[in-house]
Amino acid sequence: MQEKKIGEIIAEAREKAKLSQRQLAKIANISNAELSKIESGEREIPNPKTLRKISQHINVNYNEMMYMIGLGMEVSSLNPFIKAYYEKMNLDELNEAEINVLGSITNSTQLVSSCKDKLKDKEKNNISESEEELLIHTIEDTEYQINTSKEIVNLIQSLKVKERNRNAKK
Repeated sequence: MQEKKIGEIIAEAREKAKLSQRQLAKIANISNAELSKIESGEREIPNPKTLRKISQHINVNYNEMMYMIGLGMEVSSLNPFIKAYYEKMNLDELNEAEINVLGSITNSTQLVSSCKDKLKDKEKNNISESEEELLIHTIEDTEYQINTSKEIVNLIQSLKVKERNRNAKK
């Protein structure tokens, strides 16, 4: 089974959002011709700024779109680079890594909460349109990092169990 190309994914998500190409192009502030080239596959690697604009309106995560075009990194227990990095660690190193990643999750969660609070009171906080856009992007990117970090914690915890079992057999 062949993986879908970014253009196909965008087209399907656009249709699911009940938007025409012209409508999406207009609200994303890109040219209709550019969107057409992306969806048809003529533009295999779209500009990241263009993807960011599109992603906001079709319910497809920007970071996942970046991964699909080879400009981002999907992190999961199946990612061989991440897995290999943590598999080389001993139990003490895994414990320390877990503490660090959990701390990162806590900090990132606080950042998301702070950004959401600012957005709630955007009139009171006198937030400009560009600041609002930056806050939205920060929330989206940070939530993706939180999910990634949670997957890393799951990987670390499974490796810790394996390491303990190995040590128990010795």
